[in-house]
Amino acid sequence: MQDTDLSAAPARSSSLAAWLRLERTAGIGPRTAAALLDAFGSPDAVFAADYSALAAHVHPAQAHALLQPPSDATRKLLDATLDWLALPGHHVVALGEPGYPDLLARIPDPPLLLYIRGLPHVLDGPCLAVVGSRNASAQGRANALAFAEALSGAGLCIVSGLALGIDAAAHEGALRRCGGTVAVVGTGADLAYPARNRDLCERIALEGCIVSEYPIGTPPLPGNFPKRNRIISGLAAGVLVVEAAVRSGSLITARQAAEQGRDVFAIPGSIHAALAKGCHMLIREGAKLVDTARDVLEALALSPLVAQQAARLLPPDMSLTDTKIDNSAARHSSMPADAALLDALGHDPVEPDILLARLGCSPGELAARLLVLELSGRLERLPGGLIQRIWKG
Repeated sequence: MQDTDLSAAPARSSSLAAWLRLERTAGIGPRTAAALLDAFGSPDAVFAADYSALAAHVHPAQAHALLQPPSDATRKLLDATLDWLALPGHHVVALGEPGYPDLLARIPDPPLLLYIRGLPHVLDGPCLAVVGSRNASAQGRANALAFAEALSGAGLCIVSGLALGIDAAAHEGALRRCGGTVAVVGTGADLAYPARNRDLCERIALEGCIVSEYPIGTPPLPGNFPKRNRIISGLAAGVLVVEAAVRSGSLITARQAAEQGRDVFAIPGSIHAALAKGCHMLIREGAKLVDTARDVLEALALSPLVAQQAARLLPPDMSLTDTKIDNSAARHSSMPADAALLDALGHDPVEPDILLARLGCSPGELAARLLVLELSGRLERLPGGLIQRIWKG
């Protein structure tokens, strides 16, 4: 698909200056701005209206704010945005203009402007959001990577938030296949946050795109990240929650998705794992329990082309654990004795004393065997001294 130049899109109906001015007017949020655009047709028309016309649609204080001239800060932002747009791969697309994602435009509070760095055409295809804990377990990261890789291979664009943990693993998995990936960030699109994901951010900008509703130069303010979650769900046909605690931003995204009429999927986990409890709560509230990528594809009822791709990549008898997860190190290091240890670990977190009782070995022998499996990526150590097996097939 050919890349489309969207950098001049806001100028087709009104100037970028007017869009920025509307976006930055005190007291005017996305819902109010959308109502004004419905009433007047464009930002230029909004600012051309008199007080009585404006007051018919907004609060008097908001009408007064709209009549004020643009601030020096807005003028400086316009200059910075134009400089940013002059660089290759940088785009701004306005609500209602060609290139603005259709699904996102239908949510109750769509962003007025999207700042896009990378390839905007990846937003045209079917998208799935994959979200979860920043402090993810090794198993959660492996699941996110495997699901994202399989679903990207089936033609889905994977949307996430570029955070550490599940988000980063989902982007990594998507980049391994053809579906592409979109990172919706809580800063300006010119920044890379968190710094640990800077290299990943650059790869996404080359092979997918970075999307933000925040003006160029916006720093990582805490309130921006929950707000941007509505864009993650708004771009997607559904949201997959991989791991989440009961109080988690991922649950906010999932509930926003449900309010937006999107499908919500959740991967179950151990009843003893804190990061599984949020997923279990979502399932009790009506989210679809999934344990394979095929479950997601079938529930989304995608186009015949995507379904055909999925059938080729995921035969009926293939589960998620059959997707490409590199477990060669584990295969080479798992001797028969370690097979017994893996069996003793089971599915849930285990205390070392319980393992000693199950295996009948000495503490020194157990420590050595655990170290071998930990180095080969077959187990992880959890807070409180617990040990959990990582299932890789």
